[in-house]
Amino acid sequence: MSFSILVVCTGNVCRSPLAEQLLAARLATAGIDASVSSGGTAALVGQAMPQEASALSLRYGGVPDRHVARQLTASLIDDADLVLTATREHRAAVASLVPRSARRAYTLAEFARIAEFLESSPEGAESLASVASPVDVIAAISMNRGFAAPPAQPTDDDIVDPYGRPAEIYEASARVIDAAVTAVVRALSTASRLGSRGAA
Repeated sequence: MSFSILVVCTGNVCRSPLAEQLLAARLATAGIDASVSSGGTAALVGQAMPQEASALSLRYGGVPDRHVARQLTASLIDDADLVLTATREHRAAVASLVPRSARRAYTLAEFARIAEFLESSPEGAESLASVASPVDVIAAISMNRGFAAPPAQPTDDDIVDPYGRPAEIYEASARVIDAAVTAVVRALSTASRLGSRGAA
């Protein structure tokens, strides 16, 4: 059964489409049936990704060609099983639009941090022991949200906006997105990994 992920940033031309494209590619490789989309809180509606962001998507395995920026709406949030945002400000904007989404809205770095906590702690391992689907993984992340150690700095849960900035900022932002997406996909793959282990 397919589940859906929505990724959110400001303009929907750099951070959220890059994360969307990497998630889509890597979840497909992992054999996970997922629909991934993105939107912006102040979207540059109709625009494609800047050349710098597009090149980074290709480098990390994404497909940027068809991206067109769109504005975040309540219906996009309602349709998503999981909402991943570039920053805490975007997460707050999501919760403001759809208050009931707060339990399934995380910054990308925050979700990755909690997922890594679950995989490395006895409490987390117990939470993940009976997951049967990616939706179950998201529920386990939600239940353990308050137990994972907070970031060293609150801003560590944010991903810097590279739009209109030098190439090195694009590179730094993409590295953080790449690492976080890797952790997210690994977490969402838990159900299939456990199933394979049981079958063996």
